[in-house]
Amino acid sequence: MLKKIGIDQVRPGMHIHELCGPWMNHPFWRTKFILTDPEDLRRLMESGITELWIDSAKGLDVDASETEEKVAAAVEKVLTTASVRDELPKQVSLSDEVKQAAKTCAKATKAVKSMFEEIRMGNAVNSEAANELVEEISSSVIRNPGALISLARLKTIDDYTYMHSVAVCALMVALARQIGVREEEVREAGMAGLLHDLGKALMPMEVLNKPGKLTDEEFAIIKSHPVEGHRLLVEGHTTREIPLDVCLHHHEKVDGSGYPHRLKGEEISLFAKMGAVCDVYDAITSNRPYKQGWDPAESIKKMTEWSSGHFDAKIFQAFVKCIGIYPTGALVRLSSGRLGVVLDQSAKSLLTPQVKVFFSTKSQIYLPPEVVDLSRPGCPEKIVGREDASKWGIKNLHELWAGTT
Repeated sequence: MLKKIGIDQVRPGMHIHELCGPWMNHPFWRTKFILTDPEDLRRLMESGITELWIDSAKGLDVDASETEEKVAAAVEKVLTTASVRDELPKQVSLSDEVKQAAKTCAKATKAVKSMFEEIRMGNAVNSEAANELVEEISSSVIRNPGALISLARLKTIDDYTYMHSVAVCALMVALARQIGVREEEVREAGMAGLLHDLGKALMPMEVLNKPGKLTDEEFAIIKSHPVEGHRLLVEGHTTREIPLDVCLHHHEKVDGSGYPHRLKGEEISLFAKMGAVCDVYDAITSNRPYKQGWDPAESIKKMTEWSSGHFDAKIFQAFVKCIGIYPTGALVRLSSGRLGVVLDQSAKSLLTPQVKVFFSTKSQIYLPPEVVDLSRPGCPEKIVGREDASKWGIKNLHELWAGTT
């Protein structure tokens, strides 16, 4: 039986049927689930949602005999338990994390390059050696997701394939945490991201790095990399399900037009759907031999247009909530006419990130950099749109958000 209840009546064991309000206002990618994790209850209580629907036939019902005092005590106990269990690193600002993230990114990129070189020499994959890298990347993402994810977009032609693997690892960790999978699956998702393109080690370099559109024959070669990567992992005795699945199926699309097996809809696993989103986002935001990467906010807009056929809608919504409608590094125009680069996301709204303002479109001059928190009560500014850095002759955007300018 469906019942609409207030947030103060929610208990562990209830079957959540629907959360009232738009999806951007709540912290869950799914709406139908049994509430069992104290951390989920804490996130729900802190989300700002005031009402929701439960299905009492599938979970606990509202106990009419409970007093307000008992309700408050039960909720407080659960939230206290959640906070005691929370042993994750505290989140830090972008400027505090970016130097450590740069070291982690460089170390991981070097390790992935070495792994690819070993494969090209005919040696077996030792994916277990990547565990330490995944831990370091995961820790950085937990401290501040925007730092390493944004740094990994700054690729050169020579290191694109390796840094792409690092970036997808970081994105998979961030998305897995947003979705709320178990902590061991968060690490598995990260490992899957790091190894998803392993098959490209067997692709001809002249095809892999071709500075132009591939011919049909060349594209057919590139399309073999998921199968080749899966084979390498199997031969290297990497039998963990999630990395194997993501490696093989991260190019599948929900409409069945992907490869290698033309899977569609529910035939594609949760983690392969995640891999598809993370892979595309990093690819289109990165500079390639044949084109400049799109601005992060423009990329989210483009992916939204493609989402009905390419991505699972709920996974994509969770991804947007994870990195923001205006991700770190995006160039935005404020209502004052000033331009700013996004630094950090706001816990309050996807539309009110922290922005470093530095340019006046009215005077067309650089301004002394100023950090504006758009989520601050009474802030007179708001984002009115995305901007193209090249339109204004801005060439040092990454230095601005990374804190070196």
